[in-house]
Amino acid sequence: MNNFIFENATRTFFGKGCVKEYLRCLLSRYGQNVMLAYGGGSIKRNGVYDEVASILKAGGKNIIEFSGIPSNPTYSKVLEGARLARENKVDVILAVGGGSVMDCCKAISLAAVYPGDIWENFWARTGIIDVSPLPLGVIVTVSGTGSEMNGGAVITNEEKRIKTGRDYPKLNPKFAMLDPTYTRSVPHKQLISGAFDTLSHIMETYFSEPDEENVSDDIAEALMRGVIRDMRAITANPEDDNARGNLMWAATMAENRVLKLGKKTDFEAHQIEHQLGAYTNCNHGFGLAVIHPAYYRHICPAGAQKFKRFALRVWQIEDHGQDDLTLARKGVEALADFIREIGLPTTLRELGMTDRSALKEIAGSCAIVPGSYKRMTHEEILEILNECF
Repeated sequence: MNNFIFENATRTFFGKGCVKEYLRCLLSRYGQNVMLAYGGGSIKRNGVYDEVASILKAGGKNIIEFSGIPSNPTYSKVLEGARLARENKVDVILAVGGGSVMDCCKAISLAAVYPGDIWENFWARTGIIDVSPLPLGVIVTVSGTGSEMNGGAVITNEEKRIKTGRDYPKLNPKFAMLDPTYTRSVPHKQLISGAFDTLSHIMETYFSEPDEENVSDDIAEALMRGVIRDMRAITANPEDDNARGNLMWAATMAENRVLKLGKKTDFEAHQIEHQLGAYTNCNHGFGLAVIHPAYYRHICPAGAQKFKRFALRVWQIEDHGQDDLTLARKGVEALADFIREIGLPTTLRELGMTDRSALKEIAGSCAIVPGSYKRMTHEEILEILNECF
């Protein structure tokens, strides 16, 4: 394994009833003004809002509501939230929702106290945070992104048509609460989309150097098998709370930095999907499901040894003396077959694209990131997008 330094400052509470049991005590260490942030209002329909609000009121907190955070959080929404936080002298932000709400609130926690342009200084390029962001706590209602236990935030600058993410340890939530029952009202497609995002995060760390046997890859293989098992289980029985809880914790494990220890990582597929989302506002997990098989067909020959392990250890494909590349390609096709089995989209047309006219511009806007077994070019990304169409 490569050298590493591990840090994770988020205190995490998992299990049924954890919000009722711990939230009031956790918030007692902060001031009176709590920004309660959420998305389109589903938490008001499923009872989560009432439960959280009653806990805040019982603790004597003043609630400042910030709603309407979109599924692809925008920089303008971040600035709106930062203004609200400053105007109301917010002491702590409480994000209730999925990855979009959490990501938006991380950026708000910085923008509320930083005097400059956080997009130019922290998202357009990597910066150094030398201020103390507003304290942030999160309550997860949609799992998949793993945003609850890291400092990562993916933000879309709608004017520049750029969607990008950064991970700053200073933006880690102070606490995260994961009650699997809070995800029960999530539509099945959204649940599966989030679960595939989890699988994507694990694969993108796994398919990178080093390729020697190492602990991070061992954990990744076990997690991938579990996510595949539990996606099948929750599809067969949406009432399977054990599978629901497993998927929730797997999402956290995928992005709490543990899997990345000693790894290079390859997040090119995410980069492609981010720009696809910036242009089309497509569902993130659905976009990844379309892109991953095509992208892996392109890099598989350069990383045949790891893709062979993927086939043998994750998909349980039998060796039968086949050569490495044949087995490697069978692993990629097993992934593609699983995507179809679960009912995820397999083409850009299924995501709502009706023509190819924007593909060249999307491909040209994608960042080329290190870590891939085969360094991408914008021309090859265009090939991948055309194959996905």
